[in-house]
Amino acid sequence: MNIIVRLFGAIVLQVSALAAMSSMAMSDDKPFSVNTQQTPAVYPRKTTQPFRVNTQQTPAVYPRKTTQRICSLDPIEDLLPPPQTKTSNSLLSYLAEQGFTQNKEGSWVCYANDPKKEGRYFTLFKVKQVNSRLIASSFLDEGSLIQGQENRSLDFFMMLIEHHTSTTKENRQGIRRYLQAFVSLVKEGKIKPTRRGYLFDQPNRAMVLYHTLSSGNLKGTGITINIYLPKS
Repeated sequence: MNIIVRLFGAIVLQVSALAAMSSMAMSDDKPFSVNTQQTPAVYPRKTTQPFRVNTQQTPAVYPRKTTQRICSLDPIEDLLPPPQTKTSNSLLSYLAEQGFTQNKEGSWVCYANDPKKEGRYFTLFKVKQVNSRLIASSFLDEGSLIQGQENRSLDFFMMLIEHHTSTTKENRQGIRRYLQAFVSLVKEGKIKPTRRGYLFDQPNRAMVLYHTLSSGNLKGTGITINIYLPKS
């Protein structure tokens, strides 16, 4: 009797297990299957490309540097080419490339626009040859330097010194420092207008002075250098 009960219980247990497995399979949308054949993993193929060096380099493009001319105080004028005007065979003809013009008297002048009064122009720089001397001036309107005049005055004076004296490069560096200090003292009001000249180059007997204007329509002062031309 016990053997029959045990067999019956084993049959019921097997039927219950089969029913549970059937219900799990029916609850899935897709049939559950086990793939006994494993698909090999697929890796992306590594391609070996030859390493190439671009020997043709694109040239670097730098902004064009414009050289400011001494007599071009307007940024737009600095972009213009030198005027193609016919100049005389003057000793100072090269100043035309710096924006200077030659007047009827033979002097080379640079005109500036008055920033305080529209339509008014005045002489900013002037140089003329008097016998064996060059007299070059930077004019201060009513005793004041306009913007940019300080450095341009130095460039103007040093250009004349380089062209018309026998100074060396080292000597010119010392002269520029001296003139730069002189102009700075004038700007600060530490040098008063006088007819006294200050010697800055002994071999060429060159002098610089700060003085009032004795003639002309410009009311103000001027910084003037006096250079003796070497004998030819």
